[in-house]
Amino acid sequence: MAFTAGIPSGAVTAATSGTESVGLDLPYRAESVSAARRLVRVQLAAWGLDYLVEDAQVIVSELATNAAKTGCRMQMRVEIERLAETAVQIRVTDGCRVLPVMVKADGQDEGGRGIALVHHLTHGRWGADQLPDGKTVHAELGAVARMPSTAAPNVTCSATP
Repeated sequence: MAFTAGIPSGAVTAATSGTESVGLDLPYRAESVSAARRLVRVQLAAWGLDYLVEDAQVIVSELATNAAKTGCRMQMRVEIERLAETAVQIRVTDGCRVLPVMVKADGQDEGGRGIALVHHLTHGRWGADQLPDGKTVHAELGAVARMPSTAAPNVTCSATP
C-alpha cells in the first residue's frame, strides 16, 4: 500500500456540511488494522488533535479487527470525521449485518473485551447502524458538541444481540 504525505493512497478527503472526513477502503487482512491506525494517527495530527491519537488508535484497531473477522465482503471502509473543533467520529463499515454486542468477559476469556473497551474510551458514545448489506460501527472521541449539520441524526444501538 502506497502512502502520500503519510495518508494511504486511495484515502479520500471531503468537506461536507461543514465537516471534514477521510476514508479508506481496506481488504479483510490483518495488515489492514495497522493501515487503519496509521490513517487515524496521521489525520488527527493534521487536525491538531494529537491528544486523541492513543485512544483513537485503540478504538479503530478494535473496530477494524472485528470487521476483518467477518470477511463478509472484499473490503471494509474506515473513516474518521471531524464533528467539531475537538471532536471526531471513527466509523468502520463491513459487509456483516450482525451488530456488535458488549459482553462481560471474565479473566479466563481470551477475547470479548473490545467493545467494552470502546465503550469505556468513548464514555458510551458509540453505536452501530444496520445497512442493507452490512453495518457501520461508529465511536466518538473528544468534546460532545457537534458542528451544525443538515444530516439526520444517527440512531444507535450499542448492545443489540
